[in-house]
Amino acid sequence: MADYEDFVRAHLPRLLRCATMLTGEREQAADLVQDVLVKAYRRWSRISDADHPDRYVLRMVTNGYLSWRRSGSARLIAVGDPPDEAGPDDFASEHAARDDMWRRLARLPKRQRAVVVLRYYEQLSDADIADVLGCAQATVRAHAHKALTTLRHGLTIERVAQAKET
Repeated sequence: MADYEDFVRAHLPRLLRCATMLTGEREQAADLVQDVLVKAYRRWSRISDADHPDRYVLRMVTNGYLSWRRSGSARLIAVGDPPDEAGPDDFASEHAARDDMWRRLARLPKRQRAVVVLRYYEQLSDADIADVLGCAQATVRAHAHKALTTLRHGLTIERVAQAKET
């Protein structure tokens, strides 16, 4: 099983980063990747024969995320008001913008979020995303369009609100 260990050493950071983008939390991402790697270990002889074992395991991570969220075993409930935004000259403005994007991504439906992460974070093509999600390329494009519209809509509402305040 040295081949499996080499695979894990080479791909674990990428899998953890992708899972973190999907789940929004490092601890959940680590649990998800651990579950997937246990399953992959059991099927390693078959997975290692695939053309792209890394893509196969990435698909397992994505499907694991989708089924986790569907089963309700990992539900997060946001409480409280969002923090005030930092000003453009504030050293924390980059952190605030990143936190805002995390919140926006967290509000997306799971398939839309998966498409956004796979497209913009993993840099996969629509065909590759369709393969990972087991759907048509048109479905990938529809999810991406809806997700980006939702993300942009939130930005537009905030800009209008900020303009009214000034």
